[in-house]
Amino acid sequence: MLRVDPTKLELQGISLAQEASQLAQFQQYELALQRAKLATQLAPKSPEVWSLLGGLYLQTNDVDSGIIALKRAQGLDAKNSAVLFALGSAHFQKGKYSQAVEYLQSGLKIKPNVPGALFDLGNAYLMLNRYSEAIAQYEKAIAQDQKFWPAINNIGLIHYESGDIDKALSYWQKAADIDQKAAEPRLAIAVAVYVKGNRDKGISLGDGAIRLDSRYADVKFLKENLWGDRLLADTKKLLENPKIRATVVQLQERSPRTQRPTPPSE
Repeated sequence: MLRVDPTKLELQGISLAQEASQLAQFQQYELALQRAKLATQLAPKSPEVWSLLGGLYLQTNDVDSGIIALKRAQGLDAKNSAVLFALGSAHFQKGKYSQAVEYLQSGLKIKPNVPGALFDLGNAYLMLNRYSEAIAQYEKAIAQDQKFWPAINNIGLIHYESGDIDKALSYWQKAADIDQKAAEPRLAIAVAVYVKGNRDKGISLGDGAIRLDSRYADVKFLKENLWGDRLLADTKKLLENPKIRATVVQLQERSPRTQRPTPPSE
């Protein structure tokens, strides 16, 4: 009769999980997933292995499978803040913002002052229209990392939806000053300037922002980045400008996805 050494199996599972983690760093998610799944079979009592599998599922947009794996990890280690943060992120992706708040709050009780988790909690409050609570979390994130421009940017989003364009502008300018290649706050500034009446400057700024990252010319992408109804409506006005539209077309033509394949040489 062949005896199986459970300790050796667990070590093999952990080794496979390490391989999966390395593959994920190179964005080879499918190969990483294969190893991580096998790792959970060899080391089913390891919360780290289940957590890794859950994270990989989230990376490949299989949120439901991610939640199942992360809950297995939580069952094995209820005090693992990283697992709770990941569950918060997963529920946010599902649009279950109240559950996201609960998981993120639980994780922050165990490990407070994590800028990314504070930012995620702010985003969940933003989607629940709990603006003052969202700003409070963003400010906590900024206190931990003064160069965390997405949190500064999102405070601007809230002020714009609340009707305070000048205050929104001041936050977006701070965000843009931190990261010279950040397209999001630059496009937001362009929209605000355009709406306030300086159309030429707004068009020029908007053109520059879209050239930095053409995804921001897509209203759906902006909505995914939590832009509110008022800002989206005003952004559409800017994006409809002929010069901006011409820039978008030009960038699409340059994109590798739209380029014709080079014919094979004979």
